[in-house]
Amino acid sequence: MLATSVPGLFCISIGASALGATLGMASGIFIVPMLTIMAGVDVHVAIGASLVSVIACSCGSAASFLKQRLTNVRLAIVLETATTLGAASGVLLSGVVPVPVLYAIFAAVLLVSVWQMLMRRRTTVASPPGRPTGKLARRLDSVYPDHAFGGDVAYRVERLPAGLALMYGAGLLSALLGIGSGVLKIPAMDTALRLPIKVSSATSNFMIGVTAAASAGAYFMQGAIVQEIAGPVALGSVVGAFLGARLLMFISPNTLRWIFVAVLLVLAVQMALAAMGIRA
Repeated sequence: MLATSVPGLFCISIGASALGATLGMASGIFIVPMLTIMAGVDVHVAIGASLVSVIACSCGSAASFLKQRLTNVRLAIVLETATTLGAASGVLLSGVVPVPVLYAIFAAVLLVSVWQMLMRRRTTVASPPGRPTGKLARRLDSVYPDHAFGGDVAYRVERLPAGLALMYGAGLLSALLGIGSGVLKIPAMDTALRLPIKVSSATSNFMIGVTAAASAGAYFMQGAIVQEIAGPVALGSVVGAFLGARLLMFISPNTLRWIFVAVLLVLAVQMALAAMGIRA
């Protein structure tokens, strides 16, 4: 099969990483199903390859996002502390909570995220003056360039404690379910912190590489990272991440929001079916 060849794996990873980089999600959410269904790769090997691709995708697009001033590095460092603590808690809880219950919880979280993002279709340009925020949150405020608005757009970080709590939950569920937490980080930053959707995507993409690096080491020690699979997947992820970073600059915020909502709905349906023991 073409999908099992080096060119096939390369093309699969380009498409998955381009979509993941544009949405700020871990490309493993798309790469693992593609490798297992289209290429017939063992799921553990697919997860190992996807972790490598997530690191490559994050590194490949991080430079472009930083150059374009979309990533809020200070905010990413603050939020990553909560995500790391959540991931550590998830590792301790793994094997205790039944897997179908986890899938059902995750499906519910995705549906709530869809509802919250639909309720906030308009992009917040800046917070109203005089709205109280904490001292730390004010230090995280920044600006980003947006072609849709014709210049730099100022934004304010709001409700930082709520955002940290949601980031902890994102790391917790990510470790329990073995998926990238970008699918939960972006709705958290969009709805709790009130960040522009492009800033949320770029900042999430910057963060997911740090989380994936720790997990990749464990899979490498277990021998689940096969060079013949991970090599072309990682190379394609770099190309796809570069294309996704370029695409993010020109796509409108509302279009990006609707694409993300559609992806969340598909993932929610898949998780709900998995909770009922149905493979989709």
